[in-house]
Amino acid sequence: MKQFNVGIIGATGMVGQRFSLLLAEHPWFNVKVLAASPRSAGKRYEDAVGAKWAMKSPIPEKFRDMIVMDATADIEKIASQVDFVFCAVDMKKDEIKALEERYAKAECPVVSNNSAHRGTPDVPMVVPEINPDHIEIIKAQRERLGTKRGFIAVKSNCSLQSYVPALNPLMKDFGVKQAMVCTYQAISGAGKTFETMPEIIDNVIPYIGGEEEKSEQEPLKIWGHIEGDKIVSAEGPKISSQCLRVPVSDGHTAAIFVQFEKKPSKEEIIKAWKDYSGVPQELELPSAPKQFLHYFEEDNRPQAKLDRNLENGMAVSIGRLRDDIIWDYKFVCLSHNTLRGAAGGAVLMAELLAAKGYFD
Repeated sequence: MKQFNVGIIGATGMVGQRFSLLLAEHPWFNVKVLAASPRSAGKRYEDAVGAKWAMKSPIPEKFRDMIVMDATADIEKIASQVDFVFCAVDMKKDEIKALEERYAKAECPVVSNNSAHRGTPDVPMVVPEINPDHIEIIKAQRERLGTKRGFIAVKSNCSLQSYVPALNPLMKDFGVKQAMVCTYQAISGAGKTFETMPEIIDNVIPYIGGEEEKSEQEPLKIWGHIEGDKIVSAEGPKISSQCLRVPVSDGHTAAIFVQFEKKPSKEEIIKAWKDYSGVPQELELPSAPKQFLHYFEEDNRPQAKLDRNLENGMAVSIGRLRDDIIWDYKFVCLSHNTLRGAAGGAVLMAELLAAKGYFD
C-alpha cells in the first residue's frame, strides 16, 4: 500500500491525543500536520498539550516539536500538505459542520470523529465490519459539494460500538425484532480523567446529553441502504436505550435485551458471533482485529479493566448470554470507547477508504 500524508485536526484534545499515538508508527499514514484552536496554534505540540496530556503512554517523540497549525485559519495551507485529515474538534455542531465542509471543498477528504455530519444523508457513517458498502455514497456527496477528491466520512457514536456489532450477525438469519440497551460509559467518553472529573468518583450519573437519541437512531443509519443520492435508514429493529456515566477510565459496557422473529438457540448465537468477520478482516487492514467478536464463557466477563484492550482495543467482547423471562435473551458487551469507539474506529475506516482508492 502506498503512503499517505495526513493531518490531525483537533490534535490537542483527548481523541486527538489518541490519534497521535495510533498514527505515530502507522504503516500507511504519515502525520504531516497537527492542528488545533487559535490558542494552541504556533506552539510546539508538547507545549500546546501541556498538562492536558491524558494518555498513559507519553507524547510520541516525533510529534513533540511539531508546530501546531490553526485548524480554521490554515485550511488551504493544511490541504496542500496532506492527502486527508482526521477531525476531532471541540466546537459547536454547526461550526464543525461548516469546518468539515470547508476542508472537503478545499479537496481535502475528512475522516471525522465528530457527530455533526452523522445525520447528513450523503455522508457515510461506517463501522467497517458492518456497512463498508456505504462509502459508495461518496460519489453523490462529491457531486453535491462540487469536489473531485474532497468528501466527509464519519464514524458512529462510541456507545453503540459495543452492542451493534453483537446484534448485526444475528439479524439476517434470526430477525432482531427489538432490543433494549443500557450503557455504562467511561469518563474518557466525555474527554475526562479522574483528575478532571472528581464528581464521578463514588458516583453514577444517569444522564449523558444526546447519547440516548444517538444510541437509538444511529444504528438504523448503519443498517440502512443507499438509494439514489442518499442513505435511507432502516425501519428497524427498534432500540430503546438508557446511558449512564460510570467511574471507569476507558471502556463502554452495555447490557442488552433482545427479541427475535425466530428465536435461535444459544449455540447458534455464539457460533454466529465466533464466525463473524467483515471486509477489514478479508483485506487484512492494519488496525483490524483478527477476531472481531470475542465471546467469554466465564460468568464475570467481559470486564472493562481486563478486556477493553483486547486486540489493541479494536475487538468487541461479549459475555453472559442467557434466557430472559420477558425477552428472548440478554447479554453483556464491552468495547474500548476511545479506540474502537473513536480514534481507532476512524483509523480503520481511513484504511478501508485508502484500500478502496478514495484518497487517490
